[in-house]
This record gives sequence, C-alpha cells and structure tokens, in this order.
Amino acid sequence: MSITMDTTLASLVTNKRRVSALKSLGIVTVGDALTYYPFRVTEPVPLRAIREAAPGQQMAFAAVIRDMRVVPMNARRGYRLEATVDDADFARSRRVPGSTARLTFFSYRKSYVDWVSMRLRAGTSVVVSGMPSEYMGQLQFTHPEILTVAPGSAGAGAGLEGYARGAASGNGAFAGSTDPYASVQSAYPPAAAAPSGAALKYDADTVQEALTRVCRPRPVYHASSRISSEHIHETILGLLWMMGARTSSTPDGQLAGAGAAGIVAPTTDTIAVQNGEEKSGTTAESGAEALSQSIPDVLPESVRKAKNLMHRAEAFLAIHDPASTARFKEAIETLRYEEAFVSQTSLLKARSHAHKSAAHSCPLVTDSLRDQFIASLPFSLTAGQQQVIHDIAADLAHDWPMQRLLQGEVGSGKTVVALAAMLQAVDAGYQAVLVAPTQVLAEQHAETIGRMVEQLKPAIPVTLLTGGMKLAARRKALAAASSGEPGIIVATHAAFSKTFQAPHLALVVIDEQHRFGVEQRESLNAKTDDGTTPHLLVMTATPIPRTAAMTWFGDLDISWLTELPGGRKPIRTVVVNEADAATMGRMFAHIRARVDAGERAYIVCPRIDADDEENEGGSGVSAAAGSARGRAAASGSSARTAAGGRATRAAADAIGIDDPYETFDENGETVARPPLHAVAEIADRLQKLPQFQGIRFATLTGRDKDDVKTQVMADFAGGETPILVSTTVIEVGVDVKQASCIVIFDADRYGLSQLHQLRGRVGRGGTNSWAFLISRAEPGSPAEQRLEVIHHSLDGAEIAQADLEFRGAGDVLGDAQSGGKSSLKLLRVVKDADMIADARTRAEQLLAADPELAGEVQLAGAVLDFTRGNETFLTSS
Repeated sequence: MSITMDTTLASLVTNKRRVSALKSLGIVTVGDALTYYPFRVTEPVPLRAIREAAPGQQMAFAAVIRDMRVVPMNARRGYRLEATVDDADFARSRRVPGSTARLTFFSYRKSYVDWVSMRLRAGTSVVVSGMPSEYMGQLQFTHPEILTVAPGSAGAGAGLEGYARGAASGNGAFAGSTDPYASVQSAYPPAAAAPSGAALKYDADTVQEALTRVCRPRPVYHASSRISSEHIHETILGLLWMMGARTSSTPDGQLAGAGAAGIVAPTTDTIAVQNGEEKSGTTAESGAEALSQSIPDVLPESVRKAKNLMHRAEAFLAIHDPASTARFKEAIETLRYEEAFVSQTSLLKARSHAHKSAAHSCPLVTDSLRDQFIASLPFSLTAGQQQVIHDIAADLAHDWPMQRLLQGEVGSGKTVVALAAMLQAVDAGYQAVLVAPTQVLAEQHAETIGRMVEQLKPAIPVTLLTGGMKLAARRKALAAASSGEPGIIVATHAAFSKTFQAPHLALVVIDEQHRFGVEQRESLNAKTDDGTTPHLLVMTATPIPRTAAMTWFGDLDISWLTELPGGRKPIRTVVVNEADAATMGRMFAHIRARVDAGERAYIVCPRIDADDEENEGGSGVSAAAGSARGRAAASGSSARTAAGGRATRAAADAIGIDDPYETFDENGETVARPPLHAVAEIADRLQKLPQFQGIRFATLTGRDKDDVKTQVMADFAGGETPILVSTTVIEVGVDVKQASCIVIFDADRYGLSQLHQLRGRVGRGGTNSWAFLISRAEPGSPAEQRLEVIHHSLDGAEIAQADLEFRGAGDVLGDAQSGGKSSLKLLRVVKDADMIADARTRAEQLLAADPELAGEVQLAGAVLDFTRGNETFLTSS
C-alpha cells in the first residue's frame, strides 16, 4: 500500500494498545508521528574495551558469549540470568588485552528469561551498550542493551582498527565504506542452531552495523506511562522504513551506502504492512528516492539551495535517526526554517487576498456620531487613543477591508477606541458587530456601550445576542440584526451561527482574538448579502512581543495602546509562600479589612473541584497557549496527567490553568508535583477561617450555566457576596470597579501573561489594589524566578517577552508536543526573529513572481494547512 503523511497509524500498527497510547499524545497519522520531535538527543556512546571500563560511565563494545546460566532467586522469587562475555578480538583492535565481564538480568517472568536465554547462547556474537558497575570483584553490566549479530557474516572484533579510527573522528560512525569484518571469522565457534521450530532473529547482520546503531546519538521523546520514548522511536523508525528509508542519514547529506548502519525492518507483530518484503532488496539510492516521494519537499528548491538546507525527507530521517548531534541540529534548523517560510507565506497571502476584496467605505461625515461620542466623554483621550482612532478612521474610509490588531494593556481604553470605530460605521448607514468571548463580558459590553451612546442623536440601537438568551429574546435580537438597520450588535459565539444574519455588516470587532479560531473569524465574511468583506478590528489585552506579532499577525496592521488613562493606580504585587502561615494570615486579615471598607476580592484556583484529580493527577496540567499547548495546549491546548500522558481539551479547560513550564526527567516524562488547589476546596477552607466570619462567599466556574454566571457576578458586584472564589473564567473582560484584591493560588504553575491578565481584574475603579501570588515553588527554582518577573513589572510587553523566553526552545505554543493542531512546533518567535524576517523577505519575492503558488503545489498545500491549523492565538495566556 502507498503510505503518505496522511495515512493513519491504525492502518499500519498492529499493536492496538500502542496505537491508543500514541493517540493520547496526539499522534494519529504518519505526519503526526514524523513531526513528534524529540526534545533532545543523547550524546554518542563511546567505544571502550572491557579493560577500559570506568564504573558509572556509559560505553559500548563487541564481544562473544562465553557461557550463560539462569539462577532461580528462591528468597525473592523470580530469576537472575548471568552471561559471561569475552571481548578478546574487540580489545585487540583497541590495542589492549582482552577481558571478561558479566551481563546480568533480573525478571519475575519466566517467558522473558527464556527469551533472553535464547538470544544469549554460548558462541553468539553480541554488541553491548550499558553502564558498568562492580559486583563481588567482577565488572558487571545490569540490563544492558544487547544487539545480537548473525553468525558467519562477521567476526567479533578482528579488523576493528578502522572502526576505532572512524569512531574517534565521527561519533562512532565507521569511516570506511567496506565491511571490516568481511574476511574475519569469530575466534569462537558459531552459536548452536536454534531449537527446532524456533525462528531465531538476529538484530544486525554485522558487528559493525550493530556498533554503529548503539553508538550513534539517540532521540529522546516526551513519553508517558502508556508508552516509552524507546517505543515511540521504534514506531517512527518502522514508519520511515516502510516509506522507503533503508539506511541512516550521514553527515555528507546523502543516505548512507555500503557499510553504514541500516534502519531495521519492523517486525510484523509491530507493523501490519511492510513496503517491500526483503530488507536487502532495496538499495540506499532507491530507498532515498522512495522516501522523498513519500515525503515531498515543501520549500521551493531555490530557497532550499540558497539557504543550504536539507530535503524535508532527509531532515526527518536525520532527526529521528541522527548520525551525529550536529546532523540532528542541522535537520532541526531545516524544519524550523520551513515553519518560518510557510507561516510568512500564509500571512502574506492572507494580506494580499484582503486587499483584493471589496468592503463598504465608511468615511467620516460632518458632526459625526463618533465626534459627538468623543465630546461627551467625561475624560480626555490619551494621545495613543487619539492616534489609533485616527488610523482606524482612515482605514474605514477605504473600499477594501481594514485588518488591524489593537493591543492594549488592561484598562488602556480599547473599548472606547472600538466604539468610536463602530459609530463611524453606523454613521455611514451600516451595521457593526462586537464579538466577545463570554456571555458575562458580552452583557457588560452591551450595558457599557448602551450607556455611552444613549445621549447621541440620532439614537443608536444596541442589540445583545448570546447563546444563553431565552428563545423569545434571541429571536427578537436575530430579527433586529437581519433587518439590516444601522446599529451596534454585541454578541458571543452566537454571531458565528448560521441563524445570525447581518446583511449590511461593515465592521467586525473581535475582543480577545485568541478565544476565536481563524475559521470562525472568517465565517463573519459570509454574513453580508452583497459579497463585501467587513472591516476587521481585533483587540487583545494579552501583550504580544513585536517578533511574535510579526509571526502570527503579519496579515494585520498593528496598533499599540501603551498609556493608561488617568486615575489608574499601579497594582501592588506580593508573592507569598503558601507554607508561610503567618504571612498567609496577615493577607487574609488585609482582605477582610478591604471587604469591610466596601471593596471586593477575587480568589482564583486552577481546578474546579477535587473530582478533577483524575484529570489533573497531582502533577500539573498543561493547557498550553490558547491552548497548546489546550497541547494541550488545546486546538493548540492539552492537559497533561501525572503519568505524563495527555488528557482532553475539555479536561484542560475544566482546570483552566496555562502551565507551559512543566519539567521533565531525562526520559521525557513529567516530574510529579503537588495537586492543584480547587475552587470547592479553597472556598470551604476560607469560610472556616476566623478572618472571614460573617462574610458571604460565592463560587464561579466554567461549568456554571450562563444565567448562574450572570447572577453570581451581579451579587458580587452588588456586594451581597463580596468574595468570589473562581477558576480563570474571570480572566478576560470581567469589570467590577470595587474589586481591589485578587489572590491566585498555584501562581507558580501559570504562564506569566495569564498572571498579568488575572492581575488586571483589580484596581479598575481607581482604588488602591493588591495581587497576591500564592506559590509552592522551591527556592531558587525557575518557577520562583518567573514569579519575580511578575512581582517587579507591570509592563505587559516586558512580561510577555519574558514569558516566551522562559518557554525557551519548545513550541511557541508552550509545549512542543502538545498534540494540538498547531502547524508550528519548532519555531521560536523570540530567538528566531532574524530567521522569520529572512523567510518573510523570500516569501515576498516568491509571491511577487507566483502569487497563487501555481508552481509550488506542496507549499500551497502547506500554506492551506497552516491557515486551517492555527486557530488559536500564540500567547493566549
């Protein structure tokens, strides 16, 4: 069968448990597997004779089994298998005397012991890789990696001088092109024939091949309790073999020929279909050609040659089966540049397409509604607001659609700017839609806008449309929108439904861009009857560094609001160690004093209740960026369990924490951490404290129905329940002027930008305000260092920059292996700014010569995939 990047693993891998385990990591197709990149590669294993062994230092050598015995462990149950190996020939090649060592294996399973016994019969040539130790005066290797070598084709060590020289200069890869063992037979007799009826399979045809395989660098993948890094690697190598790869990638850029280590053919009990029956029946050259046919290059040939990059197929091979660490890094750079080029081509095409579309021109008129509105404000606009309003007015006057991203700190006055733009569209006789991510925020916007425009002449209708409205009210709102009457519509996701029609729609304002997918955003283009495309204004309070904005919003003009309106006081941020009971007590007493003064307090927890334990598992959860990240991270978002596996996006959203900073052990598994605090748990504990006697608490989570959320927020704002314990559902847009304190539990597990967003929920009424970050981070740990950034800075752009830098070499969406749909897994928007700029320049040149990419079919497909896949915003935390 023909295997492509879209072929499902379920049709190829016979082990259904492995298929399920891979699916939990987001690996469903061959393409998913090949782009599940290792997070590191091991250093090459040095060749050493047994006499050169140093306890505790990894080594590899060739030897022959001298004897083997199985010893029952009566006292402890189970078995101990011991095999004595002799490296006389291998040691001679290194000009040291030969010696012996013991290989030791322990197991409770007789079947495992029998299997090892069959492989390690006396006279068998083997290659051993492991960590030596000393036991009862003899050198011992406990559970080393063993590769058996087919008898008759190679000796156990003679002729190794050439290999030793090659190893010294090339990370263990044989320097020559011929087999150094071809004319040498083992000093020991060949292994006895396999027992009748047993088909004994050898791991390698030659000792040289086996040595190359155990010595070369090995990729290490983020694993889980369900599947190890080794099994992930084994599966990916099997897929590469099936697609045509027969030999490993070598430093000269070609697939290796004779004398190089080959990729082992997968066994039929692992892989269901094999591309060719005989491993020896395919030459290296035809294998390379077959692999490149299965994995066509995405980058234009001219760009690849100009940048001296690998072919895409070659890069995948060098990443998953690297001949050297340098080769691995070169392949990573190739695919990183590919991501930069595809993303920039996609953004440039989107920008070009937008300028070719028609839009309603909305020029300013004399005595405009916009000017009336600005004159009616009880405060003066900042210089930044005035400039952005002017820029947007010029954009709206064009007959092609505006596409502008408005960034502004929490409280910088983005809503005023958006309302000015919407009034300009209404003045021109058209409709404007403001889309908010939550019903609570939509209701707040509708109330605020209605109050701001009530004095304007002529009267401006403001229509609220949410999914939680009663049927009669919803029908009335839909009818008002479909009438085409000029006015302002404030909506939630209901604006993306098929029942919503706005035939004279000229402007769409999207609040908090990262909450909506590209496809949702574009669906609003179909709401007009005359085929025009609405002007688009995207707003976000999540600061985006300029390099990140260039990466993800290269199709938009970008404006920044950096000044805060007068009257806003800086928020005092305090980091509190949860174990410091005295400080915790003083904090709660302070909150009680502020509540007694008529103010409000938020208490934020990452989990809803203790029942989320099975999702959260006590080790932290990654709902990475916008999230991955929910991935995971999620559409780019994922949740990680304590076992290191991934949960669903629903689980991540239920927990609500953006934790892109998980730590991993050397095997790629997540390091266990304390369980996250839950809303129900904290609300119960706080109500029992003496500081809060007589105070009513309320709780709010994403599971609550919309009408419940509305009532809870009304009671909180009105003071009936002055303390609100919630998840991060309050993160975006909730505006309660009296709120002066926010306490964030497990702050060390959040993204910095998410903490900055949450902190912005207080101090909105001009009062003194405090943010308490409750942490269980170890002293001097990276988590503690991150909290110091948020402690000392109120600059959102600076915090966002630090956030991305802390995330480091991983996926810009948080975790490189989120399992989400993001097309970007390697590109780093901070460190790769120069690469992104170079890719953008070359993409501009390509599109100038071939605007529709008619001559670059693979690139056109990758651009389409990128547009569909990146539906969540980069730094949604």
